[in-house]
Amino acid sequence: MGRPRTFDIDAAVDRAMELFWRQGFEATSTEDLVGGLGIARGSLYKAFGSKEQLYALALRRYCQRHAVGLIEVLDRAEQVRPAIRAVLLELVEADLADPELGCLLVNAATERSAHPDTVQQVSRTMGQIESALAGALERARVRGEIAADKKPQELAQFLTTFLQGLRVMGKARADRAFLDNAVEVALGALD
Repeated sequence: MGRPRTFDIDAAVDRAMELFWRQGFEATSTEDLVGGLGIARGSLYKAFGSKEQLYALALRRYCQRHAVGLIEVLDRAEQVRPAIRAVLLELVEADLADPELGCLLVNAATERSAHPDTVQQVSRTMGQIESALAGALERARVRGEIAADKKPQELAQFLTTFLQGLRVMGKARADRAFLDNAVEVALGALD
């Protein structure tokens, strides 16, 4: 019988998420994971099966945290436009603070587009974001915050796409004026 696990699985997934987020899947070696998680190679494989399986857990953790946060902001918003502006400007701030980090979802979509499980996780999360935006925009339309002729689903698709493009531009080190202007132009679609 093997020794009992002596590390916190959730904390290990969090540390792996940070490594994959900062370095990407390919650039993160097993040695990086062993060192970053503070566990032996055998424990890594016993707990997570493979680097690929650990990446899937880390990506799922990222998606849950970040998508759920955005969805909660939209669901709680008394006024949708300021909530959307706040979310977008928060992303601008994050990218300006650490442009190399970017968005793990965008990183996953670009680095691992040939991996069906990754594509499925990215698509599922983008769908959740789009759905939350569409619901918020429908509420805004009903309350008169946006024009009655606006199509919430189409706006949600646009904003979901814009959100990811904003993250790419942040990683490309666009400056604050560029990013702030892009946010204002995107919000103009709600007029």
